Amino acid sequence: MNPRWPVNTARPWVAPYARRAAAASAALAQGLGVAEALSNEAVPIGLQAGPLRFVPAQAAADEEAYEAFIFRTAQVPTRDNLHDFFNGLVWLHFPAAKRRLNELQAAEIARAGIGATRGPLRDALTLFDENGAVIDAPPALWNALLARDWQRLFVAERALWREARLLVFGHALLEKLSAPRKAATAHVLRAPGAGPSITIDDAAIAAALEPAHLAAKPFVPLPVLGVPGWCPANEAPGFYDDADVFRPPRPTAR
Repeated sequence: MNPRWPVNTARPWVAPYARRAAAASAALAQGLGVAEALSNEAVPIGLQAGPLRFVPAQAAADEEAYEAFIFRTAQVPTRDNLHDFFNGLVWLHFPAAKRRLNELQAAEIARAGIGATRGPLRDALTLFDENGAVIDAPPALWNALLARDWQRLFVAERALWREARLLVFGHALLEKLSAPRKAATAHVLRAPGAGPSITIDDAAIAAALEPAHLAAKPFVPLPVLGVPGWCPANEAPGFYDDADVFRPPRPTAR
């Protein structure tokens, strides 16, 4: 665990990022800034402007949008905080998906500029980037999630979670989970087309980020601490009776 921030690499949601998180945390403990610590772990991620670099936040131009700056320079402005630390880890582990998000954000900014509202596509891109997740699960689990049938999802079909994988992609959600609260909820991206699941690899996630699909807000809420093995308290079936967290489906309009 890093002495500056509670980055516990043993948490299941940190597992995909654990090796780099531990190495970067060790660099932070030696006094490096977050941008430098992440750069020690950097891989040659190719953006239009060249290999990706993490730079201190003040390197960005004040008048330029954050995503446009990254697209133009291949530099990620990085503050010395946990939020940007996790953002960098996701960049390093899922470069194609993060690059795709950045390309789409930059294209929308170039098309429409920066206004009072982002518009449906940029809203969806931001939601996934900050709070998104992807799941690869048997159909019975996916159907229960769509129905928000929490008892079926987490109790009746509990054994099926051994065949499922959930990836927390959103860096803001990873930050929230550094101090886990029961209400922490991911927005799970539904795959375009017929398939509900997304194979949890970089190329598959990037391929699922289709503009028209995203603009339709294809996300499903999932309280992540309900996932078996992610919170000791959820071993008690009554854990899922909390309707403020495990909310019933909204009634459909007639």
